Amino acid sequence: MGKPKRNFLATAEQTLTPPAELTEGHAIARVRKIEGNNLYLVDLPAGKDPLLVELPSRFRSQIWIKRGGFVVIDTAAFEGRSNKLDGEIVNVVRDEKQWRKQGYWPSEFVKRSAYPDDSEDEESTVGKMPPVEASDDET
Repeated sequence: MGKPKRNFLATAEQTLTPPAELTEGHAIARVRKIEGNNLYLVDLPAGKDPLLVELPSRFRSQIWIKRGGFVVIDTAAFEGRSNKLDGEIVNVVRDEKQWRKQGYWPSEFVKRSAYPDDSEDEESTVGKMPPVEASDDET
């Protein structure tokens, strides 16, 4: 028998709304690489070395995290232990638009367009007729 649906709904509801403020030791990070076995390599906004963080069991098989997504990590969770983990994921950013409105959202994580901008010097020729070449026959 699976987990009760109320646990799933509570977890999903928790990740939808951002907290009013981040507590001490929490930081927003971007997922760089999925290491497997519920381990993720994340980048902090300060540009420091990437951290290896763990996904807790309450999120496993319920919330999916993809590369480039954002998570809230707790770096103080594993300070007393001597292992390779640098922190734990405490929340997953699902509604990024709502999270970006918060005052604690790092300015280093700017929103990038899905389509890279073309060079502004070169005019686009999409939907236009090809240029007419002057022929030497007509004078």
